Amino acid sequence: MKVEIWSDIMCPFCYIGKRKFEAALDKFPEKDKIEVEWKSFQLNPDLKSTPGTNVYDYLAEHKGISRDQSVRMHQQVTQSASEVGLTYNFDKAVVANSFDAHRLIQMAKAQKLGDAAEEKLFIAYFTEGKNIADHEVLTDIGASIGLDRKAVADMLASGEFAGEVNLDVREAEQLGARGVPFFVLDRKYGVSGAQPSEAFTQALTQAFGEWRKTQPLTTLETTEGPSCALDGTCD
Repeated sequence: MKVEIWSDIMCPFCYIGKRKFEAALDKFPEKDKIEVEWKSFQLNPDLKSTPGTNVYDYLAEHKGISRDQSVRMHQQVTQSASEVGLTYNFDKAVVANSFDAHRLIQMAKAQKLGDAAEEKLFIAYFTEGKNIADHEVLTDIGASIGLDRKAVADMLASGEFAGEVNLDVREAEQLGARGVPFFVLDRKYGVSGAQPSEAFTQALTQAFGEWRKTQPLTTLETTEGPSCALDGTCD
């Protein structure tokens, strides 16, 4: 069963939601039958990458709040992140447009490395304070997860995978996503936000139960009669 997750690299709750979903999935009895696909979304597609801008000032201006309010909001998010084992260093964070990072994710998805790319990009932005719009940074991340360095650099220098990013964004809008993270299970159930792991467990259980009913039988109820066994003996 497929679980699609729309997220943005700059969304702090997306990384927290990733951890909470992973905790639920890790305990799910049928986790080997769950396919996870990461989808692109941009909270601010018009954002100009400004490495010298502090994230506190950026949010204050973007939301129309005071800098002190922005700092307090980030402190609260940092605490929430720490509760699921994540380290957020907003003092080091670089304000950057995430479009090219999403193109890297799309490239990684094509080689079944989408989750690895997502994880590395979250770490780069929230923990390491790297500029996720910088092509050298993105090339290093791509190479670190097993992608060919030159292929990544060539992709970033082109417009490749832009269409896939834009398609994901349109899909989210069509599905009624009002923000991210946005989890869609078997295209039937949606979970919005960094919900507690229990909410993901409940959604997985319900969606998987319905999905399994639509799958071909793997175990048959058999009426026995005279036959030959695999070892060659016949009754």
